[in-house]
Amino acid sequence: MPFTVPRAGAAQGSRPRWWTELPLIAAVYAAYSAGRLLARGDVSTAVDHGLAILHFEQRLNIDFESPLNDLFTANAFIGIPADFAYASLHYVLTPAILMWLWKRRKASDYRFLRTWLLVSTVIGLIGFTLLPTCPPRLLDASYGFVDTMAQYGSYGWWGGDASAPRGLGGLTNQYAAMPSLHVGWALWCGVSLWRHGRSVWAKVGAVGYPLAITLVVMGTANHYFLDAAAGVAAMGLGALLAGPALRLADAVRTRLRPAQEAPVVSRNAGVPANVGDKCETSARERERIPRQQGRGADRQRTDGAADDGGRGAGAGTGGRGATATGGAASTAGDGAPAAAR
Repeated sequence: MPFTVPRAGAAQGSRPRWWTELPLIAAVYAAYSAGRLLARGDVSTAVDHGLAILHFEQRLNIDFESPLNDLFTANAFIGIPADFAYASLHYVLTPAILMWLWKRRKASDYRFLRTWLLVSTVIGLIGFTLLPTCPPRLLDASYGFVDTMAQYGSYGWWGGDASAPRGLGGLTNQYAAMPSLHVGWALWCGVSLWRHGRSVWAKVGAVGYPLAITLVVMGTANHYFLDAAAGVAAMGLGALLAGPALRLADAVRTRLRPAQEAPVVSRNAGVPANVGDKCETSARERERIPRQQGRGADRQRTDGAADDGGRGAGAGTGGRGATATGGAASTAGDGAPAAAR
């Protein structure tokens, strides 16, 4: 079977390289951390936003964070694991599932899910900037909330002022509560496990993990119920924008590709290629064809020389016959005068 040169664009659906994916994800995570840090806003404004959310929930009787915080505060065997989950799973399980998708799933599935996560994170950063919100745990104690991260701080590596490592709480934005990306990222993990997990445990985790994180963020008084709902909405909007973002990235990649492939085209320029209607002759085939033509030319020259030699031999034989005939005639002529004499 002849070796054919692959056409341009054949690798568009190939799996992204890890050395391009890792810097991209690291850059988005750095933007996420820096955005939380820079978008602190005015504390009084953040407190006003937090109280407005709480009062709105109370009017609708959807302030589920209040009884959950009482439960987590009164029971250490619930509150301590919840604090560990809040401080770690957000940063561990999400990248682990992303790496699993990159390694095991189709390239198109991975690209969509990765883009969905990145776009939703950017939407969350916009929310942190436009609507700084004080979480329930930082409200005045008269509102009845207890900061479980501070209450159980001696059991973990976090300090009393944030879920960050002890002593680094001042480097985080504690007023970035709306929307809750803890809930948003957990929802992304759940959808990824549900769609691409094969085992029963994957399906259980797909449902249980987002629900558990939603309870954790409210029970530890880090988010209101509406923060969690806004996190789900941010992920929904990110899912809608992931497709257009991918098409835009593909258009940019296609626009840049001709400049990268120009040397390949110039090396193949001017070579007669077609051996079929839609198949291009490879360099290996082009090398083989002149050798075959050369062998044919040598064979023709050999055959021609043999024909010429045969004709020359025939001519020589004819000459010798003619000479012999002439000799006979001459003998006969000599005999005629002799007879006359």
